Amino acid sequence: MVDWHLIKEMKPPTSQEEWEAEFQRYQQFPEFKILNHDMTLAEFKFIWYMEYSHRMWGRLVGLAYILPAAYFWRKGWLSRGMKGRVLALCGLVCFQGLLGWYMVKSGLEEKPDAHDIPRVSQYRLAAHLGSALVLYCASLWTSLSLLLSPHNLPETRQLRRLRRFAHGTAGLVFLTALSGAFVAGLDAGLVYNSFPKMGESWIPEDLFTFSPILRNVFENPTMVQFDHRILGITSVTAITVLYFFSRRIPLPRRTKMAAMTLLALAYTQVGLGISTLLMYVPTPLAATHQSGSLALLTGALWLMNELRRVPK
Repeated sequence: MVDWHLIKEMKPPTSQEEWEAEFQRYQQFPEFKILNHDMTLAEFKFIWYMEYSHRMWGRLVGLAYILPAAYFWRKGWLSRGMKGRVLALCGLVCFQGLLGWYMVKSGLEEKPDAHDIPRVSQYRLAAHLGSALVLYCASLWTSLSLLLSPHNLPETRQLRRLRRFAHGTAGLVFLTALSGAFVAGLDAGLVYNSFPKMGESWIPEDLFTFSPILRNVFENPTMVQFDHRILGITSVTAITVLYFFSRRIPLPRRTKMAAMTLLALAYTQVGLGISTLLMYVPTPLAATHQSGSLALLTGALWLMNELRRVPK
C-alpha cells in the first residue's frame, strides 16, 4: 500500500481493474523496481493484504480505546486522574497510527545515494516500535493497578533496593526490545549466524567500519547485532540476580510467582533468540522471538506492579 487514507483505504480493491491500478501504483516505487521487479499480481495481493490487515488491526485497536473511553467518560465513571490517563492513552493510539505511516513512507522514497535494497528507515521503525511499547506498557500498568489489589509491604531497606532493581531491569528489557527494531530494520540477524562467538571472534573486526563512530551503533549491522547480544545477555543476567535477590525477602505468593514467571520468560526468550540466529532468521521463529520480548516486558511490569508502594 503506497498511500494512506483514514477512511478511503478501508475498502480493498474488488475488481481486476482496481487491482491492476493498485499494482501499477506500486510499480512506480523503488521497492518494485529494485527488489520485486518480477513480482506477479498474485504475489502483490499477498503483501498488500499483509499491510492492509495491519492497518485495519490498528484502526480496531484505536476504536477499542476510544469508544469505551468516551462511554465511560459520559457515564461519569472516570476519576479526575483516570481522565488524564485515558486522554494520554487515546492520544498515543492516534500518534502511533501517524508514526506508522511516517515509517512506511520512508521505504517508498527514492534514495539515489543508497547502495542497499529499499527498506524502511530503521530509525522510524524503532520509533514506531518504541511508541507501541510505551502504549502497551502504559495500558498494562493501568490495568494491573486497577485489577490487582496492592500489597501492604513493610518499607524495609531490602524492599526498596529490590524495587529499584526491578525498575532498572524493566528498563533494560525495554531497551533490549527496542534494539530489536534496529536488528530487524538492517537485517542484522543475517550477518553473523553463530553463537556465542560472532564468526571466529568474540569481538568482530568490522564493528567500527562507519565514520563517525556513533553511526555504527545505529547503522552498522554488525554493531547492531553485537549490541543486541550484549543487551540480551545483560538482561537475562539482571533478571537472574533479581530473582535470587527476591528470594531473600519475605514476599506474598503472587509476587513470588511474578518473579518466577519473569525468570522463566527470560530464559525462554534467550533460547528463542539464539535459535532464530542459528537458523538464519526464519520468519515464524523471528516473529515468536519478537512476541517473546513483549511477554518478557509484561513479566517485568507485573513484578514492578507487585512491588509498587502503596500510598498512605
